[in-house]
Amino acid sequence: MQNNLIRLQVFLSRNGVCSRRKALGLVTGGRVSVNGRPVVEPSTPVDPAKDKICVDGKAVAAKAYTYILFNKPQGCVTTREDRFAEKTVFDLLPAEFRHLVPVGRLDKDTEGLLLLTNDGDLTHRLTHPSFGVDKTYRVKMTGTLEAKDREALEKGVVIEGRRTAPARVQDVRRSGGGTELTITIHEGRKRQVRLMAAAVGRKVIYLQRVAQGPLRLGGLQAGRWRELTGNEIQGLRKIPAGRRFPRVSRGNNPGAAEEKNSGRQSG
Repeated sequence: MQNNLIRLQVFLSRNGVCSRRKALGLVTGGRVSVNGRPVVEPSTPVDPAKDKICVDGKAVAAKAYTYILFNKPQGCVTTREDRFAEKTVFDLLPAEFRHLVPVGRLDKDTEGLLLLTNDGDLTHRLTHPSFGVDKTYRVKMTGTLEAKDREALEKGVVIEGRRTAPARVQDVRRSGGGTELTITIHEGRKRQVRLMAAAVGRKVIYLQRVAQGPLRLGGLQAGRWRELTGNEIQGLRKIPAGRRFPRVSRGNNPGAAEEKNSGRQSG
């Protein structure tokens, strides 16, 4: 399928007509037409820029989607409004982006990569557990991370009564009186990295998300944002569902990649 073509069922869901499940019924029920011709196959490819799609005779306009990668600084929250917070991420972004929704969340003391968009289908792909999207963090913690503690983090530790899924721990090194490392997880449990560190007797003193799926924070400065490239958007849409977490590896640190184009709460 060409890059500009999407399935009819997806088009209807993505443009606010209804959920994917209900879209299936609309199409098979003969209520949808493409360029004046009834279509009953939900997987029919359509071009949102060229084809006229109607439901019960009423045209469905293709939404314009926006995708913003923001380097969230410490001290602000990712909710739109919080009467207890001094600042939200929307206070740091142009007013034109206030309609966007954060894809997952970072707590007040965590900084780094935060994607914001009005593309509900892509938001679902990045946050639903069935897709298992990797999230990589740069961490500074107290004390020395012993080999047995590293192994525990990689195999899974019990937090809040439930064991975490396998993780990747890389680039471990001593720094002053503490330890620096990168950790990759694919769950989205609240304050997960901090709780995992606490489970092995350590306290996180600095936490930064540097990657989410194929996206990389790179050299984007704190408090700055940029739009995603077309290739990045396509990469996100190609993330398969149901994949298993990769085996623990000691190489390929995604946090080291530099970004070429600058301009569920798991922290």
